[in-house]
Amino acid sequence: MKLALITEIIAPYRVPVFNALARHPGLDLHVIFLAENDARRRQWRIYKEEIEFSHEVLPSYRGSMGGRDILLNWGLGSALSNCDPAAIVCGGYNYAASWISQTWARRKGVPFFAWVESNRRDLRTHSRWRELLKKKFLNGCSGFLVAGQSSFDYLNSYHLPREKIFTAPNAVDSDLFASCANAARENNDVRRRLRLPERFFLFVGRMVRDKGIFDLLEAYRLLPADIRRGVGLVFAGDGPDRAQLERAAELIHPGNIVFSGFVQRDDLPAYYGSADLFILPTHSDAWGLVVNEAMACGLPIICTAAAGCVEDLVTDHWNGRIVAPYDVHQLTAALVELATNIALRSVMGTRSRERIAAYSPQTCADGIAAAVLSLRPSPAGRMLHAC
Repeated sequence: MKLALITEIIAPYRVPVFNALARHPGLDLHVIFLAENDARRRQWRIYKEEIEFSHEVLPSYRGSMGGRDILLNWGLGSALSNCDPAAIVCGGYNYAASWISQTWARRKGVPFFAWVESNRRDLRTHSRWRELLKKKFLNGCSGFLVAGQSSFDYLNSYHLPREKIFTAPNAVDSDLFASCANAARENNDVRRRLRLPERFFLFVGRMVRDKGIFDLLEAYRLLPADIRRGVGLVFAGDGPDRAQLERAAELIHPGNIVFSGFVQRDDLPAYYGSADLFILPTHSDAWGLVVNEAMACGLPIICTAAAGCVEDLVTDHWNGRIVAPYDVHQLTAALVELATNIALRSVMGTRSRERIAAYSPQTCADGIAAAVLSLRPSPAGRMLHAC
C-alpha cells in the first residue's frame, strides 16, 4: 500500500521512525518534507546519511504574516500525483500544505489521516475563526494519529469517533541515547571536556520563557545554599531569552550555573549521562521529546503537568515528580527531595529506563501502519475496513 507522509522538516527524532515505517511489509512509504529545517527556531543537524526511506523536499518560503509564522510550498500537487498514494498521513493542520493535501485526497478518494500532537493545555490562542477552520479540517479526515493520552483527549473534546483515533507513541532512538549515555558515564574526561559540574540538574530545550526556564532558575536560587554549592544547574539550548536568563543567573551565589548553548543530538547523551536528574518546567508543550531522551538515559524526571508526555511517561513519586506549571516553590521542593536522596534517584532512573522501552521508533511506526492499514480503498473508491 503506497503511503505518502507529509511533515514539516527532517527532524532527527523522526528519521528512525520513518526508517522503521519504510521496513513495514504492508507499506511502500514516501515522505514529503515541506522544508529541510527551520533555522530560525532550531539548529538541528540534518542526518541525511541515516535516511533509509524514499523522500523529497518541496521548494518552500518561510516568512510571517500578521505576526504569525508561515510556511508556503509549491509543487505539492505534482508530488502527490507522482507518488499516487493509496493513503496520506499529514502532520498537523496549520500549514497551507495540510489543506492542499486534504483537498487532493478528497478529490482522489484517498483516505487522509491527520497526525495531531496538540493537547488541551496548549497556551496558543484559540480564536473563534481558528477553531472553525480546525473543526472543518478535522471533519475532513478519515482518521487520526496521536502521540499519547493527552492528544487523544484533545481530539475527543471535538467529539470525533473514537474508533478513528489511533496511537503512534512518540519516540526517539532510545537505544542510541542509552548506549551513548552509558559510554559517557564510563569516561572520566566527559565532564571536563564539556565543562560540566561534578553534579548537576539538567534542562534541555529552547531558551524561551514558555519553557519555564525562569521558574527553574528561581527554584534553583531558593535551594538551600549547601545544595547549590554541591549541585550545579546546566541549561543546554539556545533561544531569544537566553541572554536575560544569563544575566539573572549572575546574581545567584553560591551556585554553578552553566549555559552550554545548543547541543546536537550526538552530543546530548553525554549531558544526560552526566546529570543527576532532568527537569522540564514547561508552561506549554505538545509532548516534550527531551523527556523520552532523558528517560532512555536512565534519569529521574521532574516535569510540569503542562507537558503532553506526562500522562504517558511520568508517574508522580514513581519515576519522577510532577509539579504545577509556574509553581516555583513546588519545583524547589522536588529538587530538594531528589538532590538529597541518591537511592531514590537510582530507583526512579531505573524505572524511567524500563518505561521508555515501550516507546521505540518501531512502536511508533507500528501505530502509524495500524492506522493506515485499518482502511483500504476498494476498486470502486469506497473505503473498506481491513480484516
